[in-house]
Formats: sequence, C-alpha cells, structure tokens
Amino acid sequence: MGKSTWVLDPAHSLAEFAVKHMMISTVKGRFSGVAGTIEGDLPNLTTARIEATIDVATIDTREAQRDGHLRSADFFDAEKFPQITFRSTRIHAASDNEYKLAGDLTIRGVTREVVLDATFEGIGKDPWGNERAGFSAEATIDRKDFGLVWNAVLETGGILVGDKVKMGIQVEAIRQVAQVTA
Repeated sequence: MGKSTWVLDPAHSLAEFAVKHMMISTVKGRFSGVAGTIEGDLPNLTTARIEATIDVATIDTREAQRDGHLRSADFFDAEKFPQITFRSTRIHAASDNEYKLAGDLTIRGVTREVVLDATFEGIGKDPWGNERAGFSAEATIDRKDFGLVWNAVLETGGILVGDKVKMGIQVEAIRQVAQVTA
C-alpha cells in the first residue's frame, strides 16, 4: 500500500484501564480524548511510527467524585500534566497481525518504556470512501513507576487502590490523502 499517514479518529478511539479496589473488586475507567498519528506501510506495522496523546481531563469512571480525585494532584495532576503521551520506539511482529509495540509512555511528567501487545484488526472503506484501519493494544503497568503513588491503608491491612493497572486501547485511524495543489 505504501507509506502513508493515518490520523486517529477520536469518535472511534478510546483508552481504558482497570485497577483493583480494596483488593476485592475492580474499577474500570476510560479516557475518551485520544488523538494521534500512525505513519507507515500498513498493514505491516514493523516500520511504522506511532504517536498518541490522551487528554487526562476526559477520564470517566462513572463516578464524578472519583473522577475529580483522579484529576487532582493525588493522582494525574491534570492541571499540571494535562496529557498522557506515547511514542513508539520499536515494533516487532509476533504473528501476521500481532505485534510487540515498545515505546515511551509519559504520565505525570514521568517517562518509562512500556511494551504493548498490539493487534492489527484490519482495513476497510467507510461509506464516504475514507480508508480506515483498526488496532487494539493492551499492557499492564505499575502506577507507582509513573508517580501515581497515592493510596490509603484499610483496617484489614490491605490497600484501597491496587498498584497494577491494566490498560486497553482501541483505535480507528483514517488514512490521509495527499492534497494536490495547482
């Protein structure tokens, strides 16, 4: 297909997370403000360059008070660090449509390398003739590695918020057509 630029469609892309609560249940949330680009020769991702940002203010755990706490300095400090960013550094094929996607993830001003298990979901044309590509990816991170250290000890000796966070990303990207000028 040749190297091209694909722009993430925010209406069809989101980042989700899951973390243990009180060591007995799981809280799930999502960020709807996902943006970014993929530059490469799809469907082969091994030579692609991927950059993405997540708007921390768009966090939604279906509980306004908790969302406000997560935006505060105790957690993401959205006022000081309004975006989570990811930039790919290397991509290896694990199978025909599965990849190990390594990159620099920055949360709260702290950058660490993460490796995501990514899947190329396919390419298709929408009703308006735009070419679209779908991807999903997941990884587990330790939130303390990114300065998200707030917690509370329970009477039972456990902790309120787990350290391991499962991340899941669903992306739909639109191929950009070069504009011809006269």
